Amino acid sequence: MSRSLRRGGTAAIVLALAAVSLSACSAGSSAETQTIKPNTPATSLGTDLKLNGIVVVVSQDQSPGQPGPANLTVNISNTGSTPQTLTNVTVGGVAATLDDASGAPLPGGIVIPANSAVALGASGQPSARVASATLALGGFTPTSFSFSSAGKVDASALVNPAQGPYESFGPVMPSGSAAASASGSAAASTSPAASGSAAASTGASTSATASGSTTGSPSSSPTH
Repeated sequence: MSRSLRRGGTAAIVLALAAVSLSACSAGSSAETQTIKPNTPATSLGTDLKLNGIVVVVSQDQSPGQPGPANLTVNISNTGSTPQTLTNVTVGGVAATLDDASGAPLPGGIVIPANSAVALGASGQPSARVASATLALGGFTPTSFSFSSAGKVDASALVNPAQGPYESFGPVMPSGSAAASASGSAAASTSPAASGSAAASTGASTSATASGSTTGSPSSSPTH
């Protein structure tokens, strides 16, 4: 094959790849592809409400497949001229409790003011908490958000342990949970009683060694 043909073939491949890239960018800017993104879960409701960074945070001590508490973190912005109230949230099919920044229940829901935003789960912000749910760590779980007048929207939320950037968003494991029991068992293994047993065992071993040294000493003494 001549050099001119090889150059022509290479140029054709480059142009084809560029066309594919442009078509992919075009598809990515559509409303359908922006509704829910696997890497940064997000969704919208109407033209005014947008929910970004939807993540469910579980305790870093929670084992895969183990039920436990979870907190939801999401930024909800309202670009409309009227307030919207978040009245109900479910995580993995379980209804969440809506609380204000101090932890007091909000039976009427969480108000998203007009031309403003609320970051659920952030410091000084309202929260949505689930008492117990079985979630796939590192995977996704279905969530739903119901608003007073805008309606309801469903989205997939990423499930992360309370580590790294999500450390401050994690729930506290209840005292009766399996993880807490495991921690208690581990602590018991180093309890004073166990330490005492170890000390007694060491003492007995030392006594036996000392007795053996005393018994063997005459044989090593010089004869007269």
